[in-house]
Amino acid sequence: MSFEATDYTGQTACDDAHSPLRDFLRTETGSAAVLVTAALAALVWANAAPSVYESFWQTHLSVQLGSHGVSLDLREWVNSGLMTLFFLVVGLEARREFDMGELRERKRLALPLVAGVSGMLVPIGIYLAINSGHGTANGWGAVMSTDTAFALGMLAVVGRRMPPGLRVFLLTITVVDDFLALLVIAVFYSDRIVVPALLVALGTFAVMMLLRRFRVRRGPVYALLALVAWVALLDSGVDPAVIGLAMGMITYAYPATRDDLERATGLFRLFREQPTSELERDVRAGIASAISPNDRLQRIYHPWASYAVVPLFALANAGVHLSGDQLARAFTSPVALGILIGYVVGKPLGIISATVLTNVLSRGRLRPPVGWGAVTAGGTLAGVGFTVSLLIATLAFDGTHLEDAKIGILSAVIGSFLVSRLVTGVIGLLPGQVRLRALFGRAETIVDLSVPVDPDRDHLRGPRHAPVTVVEYGDYECPYCGQAEPVVRELLGDFGDDVRYVWRHLPLTDVHIHAQLAAEAAEAAALQDRYWDMHDLLISHQGALRFDDLRGYAVQIGLDIARFERDMRAHAGAGHVAEDVESADLSGVAGTPTFFVNGRRHHGAYDIAGLSQAVRAARERAAVAV
Repeated sequence: MSFEATDYTGQTACDDAHSPLRDFLRTETGSAAVLVTAALAALVWANAAPSVYESFWQTHLSVQLGSHGVSLDLREWVNSGLMTLFFLVVGLEARREFDMGELRERKRLALPLVAGVSGMLVPIGIYLAINSGHGTANGWGAVMSTDTAFALGMLAVVGRRMPPGLRVFLLTITVVDDFLALLVIAVFYSDRIVVPALLVALGTFAVMMLLRRFRVRRGPVYALLALVAWVALLDSGVDPAVIGLAMGMITYAYPATRDDLERATGLFRLFREQPTSELERDVRAGIASAISPNDRLQRIYHPWASYAVVPLFALANAGVHLSGDQLARAFTSPVALGILIGYVVGKPLGIISATVLTNVLSRGRLRPPVGWGAVTAGGTLAGVGFTVSLLIATLAFDGTHLEDAKIGILSAVIGSFLVSRLVTGVIGLLPGQVRLRALFGRAETIVDLSVPVDPDRDHLRGPRHAPVTVVEYGDYECPYCGQAEPVVRELLGDFGDDVRYVWRHLPLTDVHIHAQLAAEAAEAAALQDRYWDMHDLLISHQGALRFDDLRGYAVQIGLDIARFERDMRAHAGAGHVAEDVESADLSGVAGTPTFFVNGRRHHGAYDIAGLSQAVRAARERAAVAV
């Protein structure tokens, strides 16, 4: 029987087998193509019918409620309204990384924070140096922020051999400068501040914090308060998009716990017996409480932000009339040159130099999560500014200067792509071991597996001292574990002596009533040194796990039946199973199958392609560490 790759994503008693971060990266990468298309469409529109382009985006749209209302032109609705949703998503991802991702180890925040700040200050310094005395220095904010969608999209194109850690490092830097860029907009690029309206916005946000403190989870309540804060910020003169980032940053992220999942399972069983409207509401609430608000909001709004809001922003702001004379003027303009050089030269210079300095001054305690070659590639990729850069340019300039700024921003995108392609090409030409060290470096990786593998306790399949260890938490009655079993066998066959495999028990007794008994049977067989023989029979006969079936398997593999029955009655293997379950809880495992590769949790599909990629990356990192 064959399965498509998309089949290898299921889990029992778990919300999803996908990591929010990997989903985030996948969506941003895919949306980069849509963003480029929208920017090109804006250029074509602005050059084919410039008057129509400008008149359309200057059309006013008013929303009235009694005597109160908001009236903005369409471009302002996009820049100040829809972009609030974009910054909400940025804030959500930053909070998720802080709660569950690479930054849950707080010391790891220091280096990307310093690199992000330096990656803003150096381009600003270059821009100010070029624009000094020209009356255009006020546009310094347009050279600050990296565009997440473009940067990750370019990484997918030019950096396919880059280590996974580079994506996280780059994402953290972009979140830092997005956050600081919004603060800059609020402080330096806002109109005259109206204090009463600002106090209303701050008071509304304080109410949100209070509701969060009391674990209020009613989305419509927060949406209404966010709308009030948005209108108040608009009236105050502060860019209202800042409320999106603030709300994202206060939204908790946490993994689903087995207790919450078991509670949701119990509620569903009650509903199955009595399908009433009251129990239906309880089931919905129980399921919602098991999933973090951060995860739910990201899944709702991230595709909209990536595929609708940001491309619409590009369509509204990237249009600039191009001609030979205009391009000639722009590339002698200090505005365009300041932005172009600031991004293409200043960004990588600031990020790389700050990373090196931080590493040296900390005497190696703060290292980048990747090698120096990958850091260099990350620095050049960070030199693409678009969304926030255009937003600040529209606030700082108008007329000819705004057109020059747009040309500089678009040129920086092209320049950054070419330089990044050059860097990755040079890295690809390095000798094997040197290339691996340039990509992976020697930084310690985060270990998600709380209880390390003990060869004297755990059940190993493969060489005892293999450089890569694959751990699976599984349940013998879980159909997804049965689906993963041939993949594991193929993986061991493909990688030979480079991989060892460990099965740890996680019987999900609330949904699989025979799973605990089967796990104890495997441990009873282990007491007679026949663990893997029993394991293979159990995983291939998932529909026959009653005691009589287990006794038949014991006979089949030649166990001492009297001893096997005695050990089963005494629950001799229950202690080992309980230790595995405890280690699963400590590692945040809520469903089966869950894989770890050299201590790092594997997210995404567990087909042969997905697991092989993870094993290859772990093997390459292990080779560098030798």
